[in-house]
Amino acid sequence: MTPSVLKLEDVHTCYGPIEAIKGISLDVKECEIVALIGANGAGKSTTLMTISGALTPRQGRIEFLDENIAGLPTHEIVGRGISQVPEGRRIFPRLTVLENLEMGAFLQPDHREREADLAAVFEQFPILKERQSQRGGTLSGGEQQMLAIGRALMARPRLLLLDEPSLGLAPVVVSRIFEIIRKINRQGKTILLVEQNARAALNLAHRGYVMETGRIVMQDEARALLSNPRVREAYLGEG
Repeated sequence: MTPSVLKLEDVHTCYGPIEAIKGISLDVKECEIVALIGANGAGKSTTLMTISGALTPRQGRIEFLDENIAGLPTHEIVGRGISQVPEGRRIFPRLTVLENLEMGAFLQPDHREREADLAAVFEQFPILKERQSQRGGTLSGGEQQMLAIGRALMARPRLLLLDEPSLGLAPVVVSRIFEIIRKINRQGKTILLVEQNARAALNLAHRGYVMETGRIVMQDEARALLSNPRVREAYLGEG
């Protein structure tokens, strides 16, 4: 049986008195892509921020490689092997492409390993190598998304959290980004994907969870969710 890399058990997260995540449980197994889909405001991004330590859960367990990481600071969680590509990319626009990538390796003390990781990112994203001296803010939206993914990969994650990677991108660029995500997964990376484009996410993922108003309301194999009448009507735009 494939082991779980990540497991959430009865996790609650609040913004002040407002409970945004209401006792969710999910798991992500090694080398899987798991999609978390739902409408705006369902709690998907809050879930990722809770996993990565940007938010502290009020209760519940978040197990990463069988250790509870709930409440740990973000830098410790990154050091343990979780990297997040945030919604909106959030690159450093005034830094060069190379400097942005180097920021992703801030916890890596070995210069030779940093150089090897950089070479791997440039092999994955040749356009970033071509533009390594260019400021990040001058890249196109798709190139900035590649830069955000590359920066996360520089931390050598066991688990990659992707928050709305298709946001604001043209359809042809979305296809390219999703093909890159598939390739990264085939190279052995485990991925938890939050994505508004439910069809694209489920076509990419192995399994999926459907989130509504802070709760997991459905889970299944991705193919099964794609054919589920409720999912098709609510999230795929099919009456």
